[in-house]
Amino acid sequence: MRLAGKSALITGAAKGIGRAFAKSLKSEGANVAVADIDMAKAIETATELGEAAMAVELDVTDQASIQRAVAQTLEAFGQIDILINNAGVFTAAPIVDISRDDYERVFDVNVAGTLFTLQAVARHMIERGQGGKIINMASQAGRRGEPLVAVYCATKAAVISLTQSAGLDLIRHGINVNAISPGVVDGEHWDGVDAFFAKYENKAPGQKKREVGAGVPFGRMGVPEDLTGMAVFLASNESDYVVAQTYNVDGGQWMS
Repeated sequence: MRLAGKSALITGAAKGIGRAFAKSLKSEGANVAVADIDMAKAIETATELGEAAMAVELDVTDQASIQRAVAQTLEAFGQIDILINNAGVFTAAPIVDISRDDYERVFDVNVAGTLFTLQAVARHMIERGQGGKIINMASQAGRRGEPLVAVYCATKAAVISLTQSAGLDLIRHGINVNAISPGVVDGEHWDGVDAFFAKYENKAPGQKKREVGAGVPFGRMGVPEDLTGMAVFLASNESDYVVAQTYNVDGGQWMS
């Protein structure tokens, strides 16, 4: 119960990695706001978690929606001690085929959504005066470029940079900002990634997924639960002296 008495807001928490985070933080004693653009799935997840969990509708591309989600969480729990910026989208295309609309959509969710949700929660944490923990979701894609994934890679590189800047700025208020950098994580998200590669690399459905899984030094793709230990650590008092870092949780795919 390392998070007993704490309250968390998790974006993109209705399914996948975000849902695993919600379950793990709840199991460690935290109240959890399951925030997602898909309210039906958010309600389903919050109901499954039971008492001390609530569903919150949140579109991270809409400033008013961010403000409402923060206000609703504060109304329910009285405080936000932990934010996990998990909401994100993926895209892929050769450089010559990238559209401005797709570029703006992915940056709006992955970068602006992270920044302005972080900002809204940080303002509350500063006003409350008791610090807090903010965890951003980066990716191994933010560590390097990839031929078909320029836009997504650029957004995750931006998240790593934003984590560093926000971490250095907010630690004077007792707010630790850090990030988790997953590798390839199996699930609905990677099913969509696989479809992009099937299109652009002329691969059979599932082929890319098998190839990347075989290439992980650990011997398999990750699953959402592989990331939860790091999330709980970064959300807990055990990480008080950890500032502006991005941790690879990727089965050995990237070393830094």
